[in-house]
Order: sequence, then structure tokens, then C-alpha cells
Amino acid sequence: MSDILAKLVLSYPGGFALDVSLQLPGQGVSVLLGPSGCGKTTVLRALAGLERAQGSVQVNGQVWQNEHQFLPTHQRPIGYVFQEASLFAHLTVKGNLHYGLQRTAKADRRVSMDEAVELLGIAHLLERRPDRLSGGERQRVAIARALLTSPRVLLMDEPLSALDAQRKAEVLPFLERLNQQSGVPLVYVTHALEEAVRLADHLVLMSAGRVVASGAASDLLPRLDLPLSQLDEASVMLPGRVAEHDARYGQSRIEVSGLPLWVGLHQAPVGQAVRVRVLARDVSVALSHRADSSIVNILPAHIEALRDDGPDTVTLQLRLQAPDASGAQQAPVLLARITRRSRDALNLVPGQAVFAQIKGAALMR
Repeated sequence: MSDILAKLVLSYPGGFALDVSLQLPGQGVSVLLGPSGCGKTTVLRALAGLERAQGSVQVNGQVWQNEHQFLPTHQRPIGYVFQEASLFAHLTVKGNLHYGLQRTAKADRRVSMDEAVELLGIAHLLERRPDRLSGGERQRVAIARALLTSPRVLLMDEPLSALDAQRKAEVLPFLERLNQQSGVPLVYVTHALEEAVRLADHLVLMSAGRVVASGAASDLLPRLDLPLSQLDEASVMLPGRVAEHDARYGQSRIEVSGLPLWVGLHQAPVGQAVRVRVLARDVSVALSHRADSSIVNILPAHIEALRDDGPDTVTLQLRLQAPDASGAQQAPVLLARITRRSRDALNLVPGQAVFAQIKGAALMR
């Protein structure tokens, strides 16, 4: 069994209680998402053995904790990246990396120094000390050091929360590459929806010490019954593949279940699998395909559901009419946020055929 299984129960004086059951895939990126104080970090610390919760933890078939045993943190094959990089100030980057490498016996090492350095893009930093690194560089070194312990699972506790927008943008592409190239499953804690959309394969939505929903990110993000779809940043993630680059117009064409979606020019090679984020506020609908529109991405869809969000706004759940979708492989879903006036003017109802007009889309990876 390759899943990460956990049943964790813990209470603190003052009333906070954690009671969660998790079944996370043993590959890819699982993101724990929720507001501050909901228990995300407590779950991560319990998985690491830093908090002694009641219950059980099993990773890749190995029991780390149950009613009969409790492996201490140093016996759990984990890498842990904190909010702060926590590098050794007296050591160079190379020295910090060697510290991580030496925690694992040579026979058990599955990640080499050269691999970690290349993956995190830190070859030019090896002789520097931490005080000569930017915040983003320090976090990349911390991630490389954790990876060099050859962990069975890599735990990350809001590793970007202390960084400004520029430094976050610096680190995110390396996080996207990390799981793809290392093969180590990630459990990633964040309160930032943007990070979750960009990174998550599996999403766990938490609130007040409980799991609200858990499943594939592509399934949870467009659900109208979950609070994610009510946020101003509500969005979906569309899986696709790079079909072509058009340097003349500075755009790349992504095939999403056989439908074309133009985004800004990207360096991903033709044929590479990518993700595209589409915000609900960037999607409108029409009853016909407008050839005289400045909007390039106009895709056939039908309305699966709609939700009134107050006196002036409606959110639509749109299922794309994708030629490559059949049987168990359903077409992707979009969210569209429109006014009640527009809904009533077009007489929009569930089941109706429409055209989704996508004003903007961002290629994630």
C-alpha cells in the first residue's frame, strides 16, 4: 500500500481539538489548505512525530504509530521544511547540504548531492553562508537539505509565508519541479489558495480541526458547496498539454481535452503536460459563439449548476464540451462569476448549452 494513512486526535487546553482522518496518495503533492488556526500545522507535526497525537500513522505500508508503538521523529524517514529556513549560520550552503546528506546511511541514500543542487538551482550558492542569501535562496537550500535525507515523504509547513511576492515567484517553479523529478511525495501546508491551485494534486480542506473535504484538486476547486468557490480568488485548474508556441503574438496554445486554450507565451516545450489556472471572475458566458469578440478563448460548455451569491452575483459551474472526454474521463469544469442581471437577461438555467468566454488564463506548470 503506497498511501499515507493517518487518524489523529489531539486536544489542547482552551478548547481546540483536532480530529482528522486522512488518506493521501503516496505520490504527487497533497496540500492541506485552510485558515490560520484550523489545525494544518498540527497535522503536519503529528505526522512527523513532533506532536504526540492519539491514533495511527502509516506511510507506504510502514507503521509509524498505532496503539502499540510510536516511532520518534528521528526514526521516521521524513524531510521537514519549516516557515523559516533554519539553516546553520556557521556553515556554507555546501556544509548545510552535507549535514542533510549525512543523516542517511550511504546504503539508503536515494538522492545525491548533485541531483539536489541541480533540482533546486543552487550550484552558484554553494560557497555562500546563509547571511548572504535572499529569503527565496535560503528556502531553496532548506528544501535541498531536507531532500538529501532521502525521505519517504517531504513535509512542508507554509514554506513561502515569510517571503514577499517576488521571492515566492522565485521559489514556486522549483517546488513544481520537486515532486515531478524527485518522486518524493509532498504534504504541503498553506493558507494561500494560489499556492494550493498551483501545486496540489490532492487537496485537503480543513476548518476548526476537522477535514471539510478531501480529494483530487481538480474535483474540489469547482464545487459550489465548498467555501473555495465563494472566494474572490475562486478558480479551477485545467490539466492540458502544450500544443504550440506562437512567438509572433507572444502566446502558447494548450490543448485541454481536445479544446484549444491560448495563454501567454511559456517556456514549457511542446508536448509537455501543464496546468492552467482560470479564475471565476475571468469567465463570462454567451449563448452563441461571437466571431467579432476580442476574447480569443471561447469554448462550448453547458451549465451544470448555479448558485446565487447575494443581491448582485451568481456563480456558474460549467462543464466544457470536450471532444476528448468520454466515459470515466469527464470533461473539465470551469467556474464563472456573473451578475444576476446577466443571468436573468440570458435566462440561464442548469443543463443549458452556452459558450464560456475566458478573458484570462495563467499557465501554472
